[in-house]
Amino acid sequence: MTPPAPVLLGVAGGTGSGKTTVAHAILDAVGAERIAFLAQDSYYRDVEWSSEQQLQDYNFDHPDAFDTELLVAHLQALKAGRAVDAPRYDFVHHRRLPQTERIEPRAVVLVEGILLYAEPSIRSLLDFKIYVDTDADVRLARRVRRDIAERGRSVDDVLHQYLSTVRPMHLEFVEPSKRWADVIVPEGGENRVALGMVAARVEQLLNR
Repeated sequence: MTPPAPVLLGVAGGTGSGKTTVAHAILDAVGAERIAFLAQDSYYRDVEWSSEQQLQDYNFDHPDAFDTELLVAHLQALKAGRAVDAPRYDFVHHRRLPQTERIEPRAVVLVEGILLYAEPSIRSLLDFKIYVDTDADVRLARRVRRDIAERGRSVDDVLHQYLSTVRPMHLEFVEPSKRWADVIVPEGGENRVALGMVAARVEQLLNR
């Protein structure tokens, strides 16, 4: 007998919304051994820059910043039961690392990222779409904390980027894309009731 096709789940939302927390809650609830996990952030294109000003002016929040063709190809391969070599991205130097990560096919393919539903080619592959909806001030605070701690940025740089590209792109692409979601989770990982409902729905999809 041909095994059933994997269930493809998407977790999207604005920067700092709690997408990663929700994704890991699904991993914990369903079982990491049953899930192939991809992050859209790993599919950023290399950035050519020679000064901090060039880097600050680069728009990381526009759909063109991502190698969507490669992500779609990897999702299609996993759905067909084939392993993929997912890229790894260096967020300090803004280039892909030479090393890749081998992702084996699993019963669930979970992909997380800000612009998943803004891309029809990704959206059409997903069986269940979750949007994490969190207030803008909370998202900004989380972004500042993360970029300083993990990416070596200054507060001024983070705020400049937020006002010049992150917020405008959120309003243009991310926020409108939530109309495609099957479930909207307010407050991300803090919403335990919603996470329980999401985990139950994933189990239903697996038991189809």
